[in-house]
Amino acid sequence: MADEQVAAQGQAQQQFVMQRIYNKDLSFESPSTPGVFKKQWQPKVNVDLNTRSNTIDEQGNYEVVLSITLTAKIDEETAFLVEVQQAGIFSIVGFDEDQLRRVLGTAAPNILFPYARENIDSLVVKGGFPPVMLAPVNFEALYEQALRQQAEQQAAGGEAAH
Repeated sequence: MADEQVAAQGQAQQQFVMQRIYNKDLSFESPSTPGVFKKQWQPKVNVDLNTRSNTIDEQGNYEVVLSITLTAKIDEETAFLVEVQQAGIFSIVGFDEDQLRRVLGTAAPNILFPYARENIDSLVVKGGFPPVMLAPVNFEALYEQALRQQAEQQAAGGEAAH
């Protein structure tokens, strides 16, 4: 029974709670309208994705911002450019440094992504273009890739110093 209480206390110490989700910045540009509407709709679409986080206070509250920039071009003309910064406030306590970075880089963006995707689709449709449904993103894989790249850069930097 004492072991169960210790285990329960350990679980209770780690908390990850979404406090609020909000739009930090939204932008839609369509510089080639109305001419672009006369062209066949087979755009080249580029998606840039980024996350950042800030400590809000000493009680374990963090702001996480998922930034997505989507550019659609026909030939070399920009049909539209959408920039969305979907943000959230998360209470995260009881995690060590590595776990905290992982939660900020994976779990929080996973929560924010569906909101950002809906904002992008809505802005594009209201701009007069066909709907855009972004494919799901594996933030865990992106986080692991970033860790590998960081380790490679540090290793390369260490070799250059010798």
